Amino acid sequence: MVLGTFMGAFTAGALGVGESHATSEKASPYAPMAQMARVLVFMENHYVDPVERDTIVDGAIKGMVAELDPHSAYMTPKEFALFNEDTEGSFGGIGVEVDFKDDYVVVIAPIPESPAMRAGIRSGDKIVAVDNKLLRGMSIDKIVRLMRGPKGTKVHLTVRRKGEDEPLHFDMLREHIHVRSVEGKRMAGDIAYLRVRQFQQGSHEELLEEIAKVRDQAAAPLAGVLVDMRSNPGGLINEAEGIADEFLTGGTIYSTRHRGKILEEVRAHRGGALADLPVVLLVNEYSASSSELVAGALQDHQRATIVGATTFGKGSVQTIFQLPGGAGLRLTTMRYYTPSGRSIQASGIDPEIVVRYKEDEDGGPPLREGDLEGALEAEGGRGAKATRTVVGDKRPEYTPIAKIPVDPRGQADFALQVGYETLLAKLAK
Repeated sequence: MVLGTFMGAFTAGALGVGESHATSEKASPYAPMAQMARVLVFMENHYVDPVERDTIVDGAIKGMVAELDPHSAYMTPKEFALFNEDTEGSFGGIGVEVDFKDDYVVVIAPIPESPAMRAGIRSGDKIVAVDNKLLRGMSIDKIVRLMRGPKGTKVHLTVRRKGEDEPLHFDMLREHIHVRSVEGKRMAGDIAYLRVRQFQQGSHEELLEEIAKVRDQAAAPLAGVLVDMRSNPGGLINEAEGIADEFLTGGTIYSTRHRGKILEEVRAHRGGALADLPVVLLVNEYSASSSELVAGALQDHQRATIVGATTFGKGSVQTIFQLPGGAGLRLTTMRYYTPSGRSIQASGIDPEIVVRYKEDEDGGPPLREGDLEGALEAEGGRGAKATRTVVGDKRPEYTPIAKIPVDPRGQADFALQVGYETLLAKLAK
């Protein structure tokens, strides 16, 4: 019976991989690596087509690390460079915020004074090609790599625009782009609205800058703070720690454990910039990791009313190791716990006021940490119980902060409206 597999009479010895060290290999914890080397030799000498050793080795390491959990990963030098750009919030690019809808790259808004804005890119434009390479079907990472590049290099965009029959073409030069992770706005009722997109290098400092800016916009003192961490995927834990500290007067922010033993207990300092103001915090099912750390700290200390949906449930901490040759390793090394000692791993932070949408009733539940293959197990423990549930018609689309109304009541963003009204009710007590 022929199954398409050739069972040849090849042996390790025939390929020059010696067997004389078998006894010492068995005693070594790295004996499996010798087996990997044998397989690599087989592949290089006998695979039907020539193979690239570096590609094969990278793939083997990726597979090895992927056996651990969804958040541990080996990154090639190119992937590690892109990862560092994301955590720094600084890169060479055209300066455009995008979303991915129905296989299209849709422009949310060009960043002010960016090459994209000067070239005439508009909100709602669909980017269909970069340098004549069609984007449909490409992974998000590949699209990002196409759009970014060294400062001063040329990039060509092909764009579809509503009302235009033919595609539009734009040429521009990439520039150094810095994307702020925190934006602020003063709302009616002397409320500070703070949107925290992610936790990157400098996020804590940006929060303080935005607070100062919002305070300077009117003579009256701030009455309360509405913090928006919806769809915040997390990021640098030290930046999240600094931001949480600004809302607290003392006590534990979070603790970490490694293999069951407490490693560290991080405590807040007195005199946080927002420690004396009422707070409402908006989250959703895409708020993850460090944003859940902040939400858990504020909830356990009863410093904020949490409004939205149960968060993603990523209660682990990753450490980044730089490897020779420019590669990197992201490795899960700790679990973190809220001040009350609960783990949010695979359970998330439950809001006090739950926001749901009618358009989601026919669909299944959203993907969360516990649904991921290889996710760390939940340890139990829940937070505050919901006091009420409110239902809106349609999920809001992302809105640039300049277009958010100073009074969001009656506007399209239902969760923002609920959060604002919740804060007004707290102020009225």
